[in-house]
Amino acid sequence: MIKIEKAKAEDLHEIAKIEAICFPEAEACGYEEFVKRYKVFGENFLVARKEDKIVGFINGNETSQRFLPDCFYSDASLHDAEGIYMSVFGIDVLPAFQHQGIASMLMHDYIDLAKEKGKQGIILTCKDRLLPFYEKFGYQKLQDSASTHGGAKWNDMFLEIDV
Repeated sequence: MIKIEKAKAEDLHEIAKIEAICFPEAEACGYEEFVKRYKVFGENFLVARKEDKIVGFINGNETSQRFLPDCFYSDASLHDAEGIYMSVFGIDVLPAFQHQGIASMLMHDYIDLAKEKGKQGIILTCKDRLLPFYEKFGYQKLQDSASTHGGAKWNDMFLEIDV
């Protein structure tokens, strides 16, 4: 059975390993950066556990910017707890556990977290192949993103939350 819960500091090594598996090296966040993020907005890290094993996670900061700039990935100090939006930096599920609804569980709980915090929406960037995944939650593509993160092409996505 999969359980979604808040991440603990001791989970960061496993989170970084999962990130390295799920994202190309140019896009992946390393352990040290996860530590910086966790110190600033650790309450926005959710993990999916199967028994005692972390099989996926989601994380992101808070902001009042409507689009996710690349600088957010490398500068945790840009987190604004008073911001009206949450962002998604990444949603990662180990390959052996993909296509089992775990990413959807993480997203539903993350949306609930944004609602609990009184946020007006969630912003993220995604690749073309993931548009249908995010659209099923109500995200809308706003435009092709200006992001050059990892040298990939991204789409700016937004989910409006009824407060």
